[in-house]
Amino acid sequence: MQHRKHYQRDKVILADGRELVLEGPVPAEQLTLLKMHQDLDAFRRPAEQHEALVEIAALEEGRIILAREEDCIVGYVTFHYPDELERWSEGNMIDLVELGAVEVANDYRSYGLGKKMIQLAFAEQQMENLIIFTTEYYWHWDLKSTELSVWDYRTMMEKLMKSVDMIWYATDDPEICSHPANCLMVRIGSEVPLASIEQFDRVRFRQRFMY
Repeated sequence: MQHRKHYQRDKVILADGRELVLEGPVPAEQLTLLKMHQDLDAFRRPAEQHEALVEIAALEEGRIILAREEDCIVGYVTFHYPDELERWSEGNMIDLVELGAVEVANDYRSYGLGKKMIQLAFAEQQMENLIIFTTEYYWHWDLKSTELSVWDYRTMMEKLMKSVDMIWYATDDPEICSHPANCLMVRIGSEVPLASIEQFDRVRFRQRFMY
């Protein structure tokens, strides 16, 4: 199966006239020339996160979509195969890719960059031969900075994912089931074969009686 990577580019003009560039998938060699905004520390320190983005971009299936102001990354979205220690890798599916991290620096959160980056990732039908999934865990959410409740944040994330037609899917995964705000959201591309959909169902449910 071919991983289609069609580079896309867009622009956002800020209220004060500054320009942001949205682009991707960005190749690893280009990422090495950029720097991370100091507020991009939700998952690890900015320098370490920058290294992780470069590593993901170098993967065959890896995709980094980013927003930058000049040479400073102010937001990013990652796509990659699920971690081998997680249940989602158990099916050994070459067409199952995880939408991993979505992060935007605090000062840039009012411009809808998360939605714009995700939509850019799905442009030109480059995801139609893939099942894209994301696991939403409330303990990863920035409840403190946003001052949102768990349920308001969950609604915000669902709305974000629905902008690219990702929908809620049931699962018996223990981590997702550990809190009612956690959820699994999925988009099955129009070219994904039935065999892959059935395999994904087997990964979603270990307890066969649930589907």
